[in-house]
Amino acid sequence: MDQTERAIRRLMLATEKIDGAYYLFARRRGAKENELTLLWALDDGQIHSQRQICHDWLIPKTTVNTNVKELAAAGYLELLPAADGREKQIALTPSGRAYAARVLRGIYAAERSAMRQTVQTFSEEFIGAMEAFADHLCAELGQRAEQDLPDDTEDAHLR
Repeated sequence: MDQTERAIRRLMLATEKIDGAYYLFARRRGAKENELTLLWALDDGQIHSQRQICHDWLIPKTTVNTNVKELAAAGYLELLPAADGREKQIALTPSGRAYAARVLRGIYAAERSAMRQTVQTFSEEFIGAMEAFADHLCAELGQRAEQDLPDDTEDAHLR
């Protein structure tokens, strides 16, 4: 394994640890991982569409839809008509903001602490580097996803 492969493995392991930490936090708080992500996305005070959340957070549409329905039924979300009338906009209700604050309070504290510690060592430039790597990787994987599949493989039905 060369130096680039080792670096990639270290980065992938770090991102998996982050994902796993959020997952475990959600479980301990009695929330689903994607519900936690949806609350985090909506807790910025803005109104979002399901499509935008799916795109930004790479969550399947069916998963977002299920979480939206469950949180709306609990009174935590409201669905608002969009300007074009086609897609509903999602916003936290006052009780949804309170619920999100309860669930996310520990996350925000942990994130701020981890960010302070990391920036003391590496500066905020690591954020731009991580964003650039994510953008480049998404573009490369998008281009190569189907390139290497032979026509006669078991996976041919996936195309």
